[in-house]
Amino acid sequence: MGIIQRTLKKFHGGVHPVENKHLAKHCAIEEIPMPKRLYIPLQQHTGTPCEPCVAPGEKVYKGQLIGRSVSNVSATVHASTSGTIEGITEHMVGHYSGLPDQCIALVPDGLDEWDPTLKGLENPFEADSKSIRDKVREGGVVGLGGAVYPTHIKLTPPRGKPVEVMLINGVECEPYITNDSRMMEERSIEVVEGAQLMMRAIQATHCLICIEANKPGAIKAMEKAIQGLPNFVVQVLPVLYPQGAKNQLIEAITHRQVPSGGRSTDTGATVQNVGTSIAVRDAVLHGRPLIRRIVTVSGRGIKRPANLDVPIGTPIQELIDHCGGLKPGVKQMIMNGPMMGTAVHDLASPVVKATAAVLALTAEEIVDKPEQACIRCGNCLEVCPVELTPCEIVWRAKNDLVDQLPEVHVKDCIECGSCAYVCPSHIPLVHYIRYGKMAVSAQRSEKEKAELTRQRSQAKLARVEAEKAEKERKKEEMRLAAEARKKAAAAKSADETAKPATVESVA
Repeated sequence: MGIIQRTLKKFHGGVHPVENKHLAKHCAIEEIPMPKRLYIPLQQHTGTPCEPCVAPGEKVYKGQLIGRSVSNVSATVHASTSGTIEGITEHMVGHYSGLPDQCIALVPDGLDEWDPTLKGLENPFEADSKSIRDKVREGGVVGLGGAVYPTHIKLTPPRGKPVEVMLINGVECEPYITNDSRMMEERSIEVVEGAQLMMRAIQATHCLICIEANKPGAIKAMEKAIQGLPNFVVQVLPVLYPQGAKNQLIEAITHRQVPSGGRSTDTGATVQNVGTSIAVRDAVLHGRPLIRRIVTVSGRGIKRPANLDVPIGTPIQELIDHCGGLKPGVKQMIMNGPMMGTAVHDLASPVVKATAAVLALTAEEIVDKPEQACIRCGNCLEVCPVELTPCEIVWRAKNDLVDQLPEVHVKDCIECGSCAYVCPSHIPLVHYIRYGKMAVSAQRSEKEKAELTRQRSQAKLARVEAEKAEKERKKEEMRLAAEARKKAAAAKSADETAKPATVESVA
């Protein structure tokens, strides 16, 4: 099987956080009632935000385009149900900054009518790569494993870098989260159909469905779903966080490392999440865009843990109410996992394409101890899956030594939180590293602006000098022309004076 190795490789580092998956792993997926109002953000993906293409008061169908992409690295946004556009407004979203973002407010009409123009490909499993990619792009499909990178780009491998194997990521290594395992157990055929379409799009020859050993139900369901498909294999992996990270999964399967600043296709492999696979299948087979998300609601602070099928744009409060509300003593609300998730500042924030979980954590589930000085124990170096030196990165970030951050490869950090998990000083290393990344980006942006200003200034100076030289040239031409005219006039006058007198004048 080419780059696929017979034995698995353990990537560097990693940790074993308390899983807490037992809270929701047996909860079948259930559909949540449609809320009275949806807030659909125009930025739900990596890349350029969408531009609204609807107006307040406009009636829309379920699946209708409401946010148009303005660049290739972007993903379209669609109405999660039929209804009326109430407005385009700033609304709280689940971002770690706690700042609002532009959202389209949609009031459902209760009819839930699909856009009649939505259609899938006639022969999807015989379609060419471009047709599949176009449907995926039209559907606004993004990676649902956390990065929310536009899927149509991942299905377009660079020329000269063929993809031999596609890895379907069902690892789900974050604690508490069980939505991927439930999808594999309940919708295994849909996962496989989506994988077949993606394999066709990138011309991959093999597909490995990667699942950690702590999900026996998902393993059994996927093994049954791939029966009769010779190029599909279910690969069971040992339990280790962050094995679900793209680069670490590729290294475990292929024994190859994605180069710094490179892409997974540099190794001959690509990774897609199980949820992404289902979304691709829906877009290509039925023309249905990504407008719903399977979300795990868990934590010891929620009365009834569940795995919910949620329309995108649903306020988080609706999920909590559907699960019976919060128990007393909730200390923190988190969107996604406790290792890489973000704090929820406002329960009115909506579910987006990136939302895999909503966790209500009690005091016993969180570490709330004051930050202390680094004791240089080296624990963070031992567990870092990217083999960085988190303590050195943080020291530079805290002291605003921005110029030195690229030297310690701050951009290579995947923000998995393993370093913070083992830190005896309770230093929030990921927060400082994230700040360092932002500082480097801001500095690069400022340098680019300064360079652009310098280039513009030089261009202006060159233009002024050129205009000045042109004026001087024209003045010189005019002066020379004037002198030439004077000389010509003087020569003519001299010729007339030198003429001999006529006979008549002599007489």
